[in-house]
Amino acid sequence: MKKNYNLMDVNSIYLTLFRIVVAGLMLFGHGLPKLFKYFEKGEIQFADPIGIGVTFSFILVIFAEVICSLFIMVGFKSRLATIPLIITMLVVIFIVKLNDPLSDKETPILYLTSFALIYFLGSGMYSVDNILNK
Repeated sequence: MKKNYNLMDVNSIYLTLFRIVVAGLMLFGHGLPKLFKYFEKGEIQFADPIGIGVTFSFILVIFAEVICSLFIMVGFKSRLATIPLIITMLVVIFIVKLNDPLSDKETPILYLTSFALIYFLGSGMYSVDNILNK
């Protein structure tokens, strides 16, 4: 028996999986470790690439990597949530790792590309945004 798949449904499933995986990797691989580090006692060791202070830079990155990643994972205001992450990755690529070899920039470049793709495609059919917009 041959099954007919609607191409839009398949694409929506792929977009949902992509959105969840990319945001989940950012959240669990980068955001939560920084959040836990923030609540540990001791001095924060973090870069201040745009001159706003170490602590404030760290808090902005935590916001982007934790809160925005959670929003993207569930598909709530995904386009808006990608903006802080895109800015963070641009700062990492063009300021923090400017003189580093390409191999050190691969991960932020992949994240930048992924979040830009989510920005342009939106959260898709299987998202909180889609439920709220009905």
